[in-house]
Amino acid sequence: MTVSTSRRGFLKAAAATGAVLMVGVTPKGALAASGNTAMLNPFVKIGSDGTVTAIVKHFEMGQGPSTGLSTLIAEELGVRMDQIGYEFAPSNPEIYNNLMFGPFQGTGGSTAMANSFMQYRQAGAAAREMLLQAAAQSWGVDASNLKIEEGVISGSGQSEPLGNFVADATELAVPEDPRLKDQSEFRLIGNTDIRRLDSKIKTDGSAQFAVDVLLPGQMIVMIKRPEQRGALASGMDDSASSDIKGYIRAAILPNKAGVAVYAENTWAAMQARDALQVDWDTSSAEARSSDQIEAEIRAALDAEPTYNVNKSDAEATRAGIDAADQVIEQTFYFPLLAHAPMEPLNCTIEPTADGGIILHDGAQMPTGPHMALSEILQLPMEKVQVNTMLAGGSFGRRATPDADYQVEAGLAFAMTDRSRPIKLVWSREDDLRSGYYRPAFGHKVRVGLNADGEIVGWDHRIAGQSIMKGTPFESFAVHDGVDHSSVEGAADTPYRIPAAHFGLTDTEKATTTLWWRAVGHTHTAYVMEVMMDMAAKTAGMDPVAFRLRYLEGDGKDQSRMAGVLRLAADKADWGNAAGDRSQGVAVHKSFGSFVAEVVEVSGNGEDGFRIEKVTCAVDCGIAVNPDVIEAQMEGGIGYGIGHTMRDQITLTDGAVDQYNFPDYEPLRIGDIARIDVHIVPSAEAPTGVGEPGTPPSAPALANAISAASSIRVSNLPMDENGVTWA
Repeated sequence: MTVSTSRRGFLKAAAATGAVLMVGVTPKGALAASGNTAMLNPFVKIGSDGTVTAIVKHFEMGQGPSTGLSTLIAEELGVRMDQIGYEFAPSNPEIYNNLMFGPFQGTGGSTAMANSFMQYRQAGAAAREMLLQAAAQSWGVDASNLKIEEGVISGSGQSEPLGNFVADATELAVPEDPRLKDQSEFRLIGNTDIRRLDSKIKTDGSAQFAVDVLLPGQMIVMIKRPEQRGALASGMDDSASSDIKGYIRAAILPNKAGVAVYAENTWAAMQARDALQVDWDTSSAEARSSDQIEAEIRAALDAEPTYNVNKSDAEATRAGIDAADQVIEQTFYFPLLAHAPMEPLNCTIEPTADGGIILHDGAQMPTGPHMALSEILQLPMEKVQVNTMLAGGSFGRRATPDADYQVEAGLAFAMTDRSRPIKLVWSREDDLRSGYYRPAFGHKVRVGLNADGEIVGWDHRIAGQSIMKGTPFESFAVHDGVDHSSVEGAADTPYRIPAAHFGLTDTEKATTTLWWRAVGHTHTAYVMEVMMDMAAKTAGMDPVAFRLRYLEGDGKDQSRMAGVLRLAADKADWGNAAGDRSQGVAVHKSFGSFVAEVVEVSGNGEDGFRIEKVTCAVDCGIAVNPDVIEAQMEGGIGYGIGHTMRDQITLTDGAVDQYNFPDYEPLRIGDIARIDVHIVPSAEAPTGVGEPGTPPSAPALANAISAASSIRVSNLPMDENGVTWA
């Protein structure tokens, strides 16, 4: 593909003031160059002053894509990390789509590096070859004799900064198949000394999160929502709100899901909302309490599953278990959980001079709100811009199928004269009481062992609230009636378990359900790994050795899972804990990555337990940024263990009981004394790291507690089911 003459001319003429080379990969894989950020599909921008900017299509909520994707470009291009910056891509799914989501731009499922690894390397490599060719033509030498190192083109006795050749490079055809560096040539990818590009701005306070947006004349909007899901506003009285200084007005949202309160500042909006009186129609609202929901799930576990997930012979499996020498059986229950990111939900809609809008948002899936706001405000898509900003955490919450909080903002803006910006703000209480939740789930498992302690049958029933059914994602996430997110990590386990049957039953949703960090793996890993521990104990075998028995063979999944299990056990000095300590182990595959964890605890059931150390081994393919991977493993472990220790969302007559962190307590820094992370060297393609650290953490802790006491935790959270903390 070549660059049009007019664009070449523009860039050539602009060289004196700062020509820009932009290179990217189209959805078909062809490379393109342009001098306009709206052109085609740019991923790397280079100015004539030598500045390099990575155009990052995955938003940053702390998981590290701004550093990771920049590293790929810097590696292939030949610049240092301090010579590259980044910008978040605009909303344009034709250009910046997530290759694993289809024609949809979004971040999630730990896919950022997995789907962008080759894409961003190709963009960097293409830019490198174009600059080398431009330099070769200028110097009258062969491009094969030139190289770029630390932003300088050199060879054949000459040397100049790469920025000197940007304008000439734009006149060249872009290579469709640029040479990618061999892994042996990497200087940045896998470098343990590379640190995050966003660390400084996040520590010195200059980082701009969505909550930091402050526009001239903006109004603050907060929504008064019903306590029960499904209730609708039927009337309101704002006479008391009118006495609040800074209060502007209140209006029932067009969908009647709440009442928008407008004010000059956040404090006034909060006070006015508290003073507002709203009549709610609860005739179709949720009225069940948590004990009823749990009873329904447990009843479903006792009945025949609706779906035979893995198409196995259920009757034969059960008959084999009934005839086994030893049978173990356990029922598990997992409560609703909130995401609870540190930055509560918020976004700002700014009107533009041409009648359009800009959405300022920590936009995890910009395609959804882009389309929703276009429809709500009756604007063509090109009149809606999405300015993606940093987000203070998400764990899945900012990526809803219905763009919930952005729709609220759009409806609130639509009810004004559209002359002033509006900033929608959720409080912590809003997020805990009116948000989306990891669904409640139950598991019932029976395992049969023969006289030699070998598994002869595994009957596994799962019941819970589907995440994907009834959403735009149902068409590709639900097959033959089975929501894969309900059974992932169990029905597709790498363990080679003979005569295994997995069944699923959907139960009625009590709240709005949503993926939560690691999605279904958050409960399936717990059950699989606790049951493997129970089976090992019954068989009289070491838990690590027992697991390895079912990971034998030359299958890639089995060998990689066995590899992290052995590494974690070795680094934790498995089986040799100090006299007053006990160890528990768990290993799991999720999002393409393999993670094993050994948790070491001290204490006992009477005096309480303390988590002394977590040893983690991860195989995530090529480790692009080891520092980021280590941090994500630590964060995922803390997130999983913190929620397992003491968190749950409960309902009373359909209303959420928890309000804020005092009764939905996040992990405290003193909860885990130490975490050690070990990364398996690999030449496999990179896979996810944002979520895979979470699933094994809770079962490893549960197994450590069981090793230290007679407590076998099958209902969560732990502190509500027999476990105390020292």
